[in-house]
Amino acid sequence: MFKIWGRADGSNVVKAMWCVGELGVEHERIDWGGRFGGNDDPEYREKNPNGRLPTLEEEGGFTVWESGPVVRYLCSKYSMGNLYPEDLRERASADKWMDWSSLNLANFNGVFLDHFFRLPEDQRDPAVVEAAIEKAADMYAILDKHLANRPYLCGDKLTTAEFPAGSLTYRWMTWPDSRPSFPNVEAWYERLAARPAYQEHVIKANRKRG
Repeated sequence: MFKIWGRADGSNVVKAMWCVGELGVEHERIDWGGRFGGNDDPEYREKNPNGRLPTLEEEGGFTVWESGPVVRYLCSKYSMGNLYPEDLRERASADKWMDWSSLNLANFNGVFLDHFFRLPEDQRDPAVVEAAIEKAADMYAILDKHLANRPYLCGDKLTTAEFPAGSLTYRWMTWPDSRPSFPNVEAWYERLAARPAYQEHVIKANRKRG
């Protein structure tokens, strides 16, 4: 049985835990980071020298950190040919969308957390919020076009491609009404939101933050 170090509502932990939920494999999650502290604990730094979350730890002390590699490792181990495509080109496509989502939706995610949770109300700047919405909208326009003729990012079924984009899109969907509408993204989100693992590890985890 492996361990996932990280609090349930951690932005990157959510990605890993949704993956674990889809896999349905036995595991232990350890509350760590944020209000629980521990990022600078020397023993934890031996597992993850960055002191960030999540960290996957297997029996025998093998560790993987960074949410993307954690997702890829687990899916290649427990779901090769399903969540992680076996065909090399299909796998490259899934990897492409994983990295694209993590790189291009990260700014929106940070602004969301700052202006809804971290900053005192008198330090929340509407101009910063609107700039983040505008920048994210450019990215969601790309996603919307891509999803016009497919139910999931890589075709007819959920793959590793969904975990970063789908996790971050929950926050986009719960932003105020000023966000623009992207029908294909919204239909894709509804498909994700209907999945029990998404409800448990993305929606419920994020709601606990509030």
